[in-house]
Amino acid sequence: MSQVLHSPPPTAPAQAPAPADDGDLAALAARHGLTVSGARASLPQYIRELWARRHFIAAFSTAKLTAQYSQAKLGQLWQVMTPLLNAAVYYLIFGVLLQTKRGVPDYVPFLVTGVFIWTFTQSSILAGTRAISGNLGLVRALHFPRAALPISFCLQQLQQLLFSMAALVVILLGFGVPPTASWVLAIPALVLQFTFNAGMAMILARLGSRTPDLAQLMPFVLRTWMYASGVMFSIDHILRTHTDLPSWVGTVLQANPTAVYIDLMRFALIDSFHSSQLPPHVWMLATGWALLAGVGGFIYFWKAEETYGRG
Repeated sequence: MSQVLHSPPPTAPAQAPAPADDGDLAALAARHGLTVSGARASLPQYIRELWARRHFIAAFSTAKLTAQYSQAKLGQLWQVMTPLLNAAVYYLIFGVLLQTKRGVPDYVPFLVTGVFIWTFTQSSILAGTRAISGNLGLVRALHFPRAALPISFCLQQLQQLLFSMAALVVILLGFGVPPTASWVLAIPALVLQFTFNAGMAMILARLGSRTPDLAQLMPFVLRTWMYASGVMFSIDHILRTHTDLPSWVGTVLQANPTAVYIDLMRFALIDSFHSSQLPPHVWMLATGWALLAGVGGFIYFWKAEETYGRG
């Protein structure tokens, strides 16, 4: 007698669960007190968090400055020697060969001041460009306001400038430039320049976080900017001796933010640099550039806070 094997009746295939709606997931997370990892804080809260980490910013900048020349034989002396050697090269090329020192009294203090102040902005922007892309390990490992990085790099460059200013004072005295009450004006000028530098560093930090190749392009952009900033020559002397230049050229040169800060520092420190050589409304210009770059750059950087270190 044969046995007939009956196969079990087919069962309906199991249906995949429908994907949860984003709104349901958000409601579920909110019900259990979960928040988005790395979510951007509100602007007032972000500022408070940044202020709470001010000691980290100061310590980080000091550590970076100390480590910068730790492998060199002369160590921290390079903080002063580097801008001095740059000034010597510029003096040989521009002052001696191209004779840009003509019509510029106290040319060596004039040149060294320009080189030091320009280097402050240049180094801050270059460091800011790599602030995020060059510190991805730190950004991905720790939770902190990312603006702390470009600000700390600018603070590092400010500390380096202060070392250089000691050498600048020696140069001023050595070339017969007497100390005057106007030297106090160097303080607000540096505060405004630091604000401008920090804002530019934050703008470039956001751009550089998405486009690392920007760090390779910036030296060429900054070199062009330097030649238009009156580092090696007097913009006022150029405009007075070349009257055939279009009027907009003079306006652009005088309103150039780095030229404004350089001229302010020269006016504060060099007795032969008179107020007539400054662009009109120079303090308003310096404050305007500082607020535009500082506040605008900070907000621009903050808006992309959630994206840093991802991708």
